[in-house]
Amino acid sequence: MSKHNEYTIKEAIENLLKAFKLNDKLDEKKLIASWEEVMGKMIANHTTDIIIRNKQLIVTLDSSALRNELALAKTKIIKILNEKAGKEVITEVVLR
Repeated sequence: MSKHNEYTIKEAIENLLKAFKLNDKLDEKKLIASWEEVMGKMIANHTTDIIIRNKQLIVTLDSSALRNELALAKTKIIKILNEKAGKEVITEVVLR
Protein backbone atom coordinates (compact mmCIF):
# COMPACT_ATOMS: atom_id res chain seq x y z
CA MET A 1 0.00 0.00 0.00
CA SER A 2 1.46 3.35 -0.96
CA LYS A 3 1.86 6.17 1.55
CA HIS A 4 -0.50 8.37 -0.48
CA ASN A 5 -3.50 6.14 0.23
CA GLU A 6 -2.97 5.87 3.97
CA TYR A 7 -5.11 8.04 6.23
CA THR A 8 -5.44 8.37 9.93
CA ILE A 9 -8.93 7.78 11.30
CA LYS A 10 -9.15 11.51 11.97
CA GLU A 11 -8.31 12.33 8.34
CA ALA A 12 -10.80 9.76 7.08
CA ILE A 13 -13.58 11.22 9.25
CA GLU A 14 -12.69 14.77 8.18
CA ASN A 15 -12.82 13.70 4.54
CA LEU A 16 -16.22 12.08 5.06
CA LEU A 17 -17.56 15.20 6.79
CA LYS A 18 -16.36 17.32 3.87
CA ALA A 19 -17.72 14.92 1.27
CA PHE A 20 -21.17 14.92 2.84
CA LYS A 21 -20.98 18.63 3.75
CA LEU A 22 -21.50 17.92 7.45
CA ASN A 23 -18.72 20.15 8.84
CA ASP A 24 -21.01 23.17 9.21
CA LYS A 25 -23.70 21.13 10.98
CA LEU A 26 -21.12 19.68 13.35
CA ASP A 27 -19.79 23.17 14.14
CA GLU A 28 -23.35 24.35 14.79
CA LYS A 29 -24.05 21.45 17.16
CA LYS A 30 -20.80 22.12 19.05
CA LEU A 31 -21.68 25.79 19.36
CA ILE A 32 -25.14 25.03 20.72
CA ALA A 33 -23.64 22.51 23.15
CA SER A 34 -21.24 25.18 24.46
CA TRP A 35 -24.04 27.73 25.15
CA GLU A 36 -24.03 27.26 28.95
CA GLU A 37 -20.22 27.26 29.15
CA VAL A 38 -19.94 30.46 27.10
CA MET A 39 -22.99 32.38 28.35
CA GLY A 40 -23.17 31.14 31.92
CA LYS A 41 -25.60 29.05 33.93
CA MET A 42 -28.10 31.84 34.63
CA ILE A 43 -28.62 32.63 30.95
CA ALA A 44 -28.66 28.93 30.06
CA ASN A 45 -31.36 28.33 32.69
CA HIS A 46 -33.58 30.94 31.01
CA THR A 47 -32.92 29.57 27.51
CA THR A 48 -35.73 27.33 26.30
CA ASP A 49 -34.50 26.67 22.75
CA ILE A 50 -31.48 27.32 20.53
CA ILE A 51 -31.20 26.65 16.82
CA ILE A 52 -28.88 27.79 14.06
CA ARG A 53 -30.27 28.33 10.59
CA ASN A 54 -28.29 29.95 7.75
CA LYS A 55 -25.65 31.30 10.16
CA GLN A 56 -28.42 32.85 12.27
CA LEU A 57 -28.48 31.89 15.95
CA ILE A 58 -32.07 31.86 17.17
CA VAL A 59 -32.38 31.84 20.96
CA THR A 60 -35.70 31.52 22.77
CA LEU A 61 -35.70 32.89 26.32
CA ASP A 62 -38.33 32.75 29.06
CA SER A 63 -37.41 36.19 30.42
CA SER A 64 -38.21 39.43 28.60
CA ALA A 65 -35.81 41.36 30.86
CA LEU A 66 -32.95 39.02 29.93
CA ARG A 67 -33.96 39.17 26.25
CA ASN A 68 -33.70 42.97 26.37
CA GLU A 69 -30.34 42.83 28.13
CA LEU A 70 -28.90 40.34 25.64
CA ALA A 71 -30.24 42.36 22.71
CA LEU A 72 -27.74 45.06 23.68
CA ALA A 73 -24.90 42.52 23.51
CA LYS A 74 -25.65 40.76 20.21
CA THR A 75 -22.34 41.76 18.60
CA LYS A 76 -20.41 40.55 21.64
CA ILE A 77 -22.36 37.25 21.68
CA ILE A 78 -21.52 36.63 18.02
CA LYS A 79 -17.85 37.38 18.64
CA ILE A 80 -17.59 35.15 21.73
CA LEU A 81 -19.37 32.19 20.13
CA ASN A 82 -17.37 32.39 16.89
CA GLU A 83 -14.14 32.60 18.90
CA LYS A 84 -15.22 29.49 20.80
CA ALA A 85 -15.85 27.71 17.49
CA GLY A 86 -12.55 28.91 16.03
CA LYS A 87 -14.28 30.22 12.91
CA GLU A 88 -17.36 32.08 11.76
CA VAL A 89 -20.34 29.87 12.47
CA ILE A 90 -22.91 32.60 13.11
CA THR A 91 -23.35 36.11 11.72
CA GLU A 92 -26.58 37.14 13.41
CA VAL A 93 -28.42 36.58 16.71
CA VAL A 94 -32.22 36.57 16.97
CA LEU A 95 -33.72 36.64 20.46
CA ARG A 96 -37.29 35.46 20.99
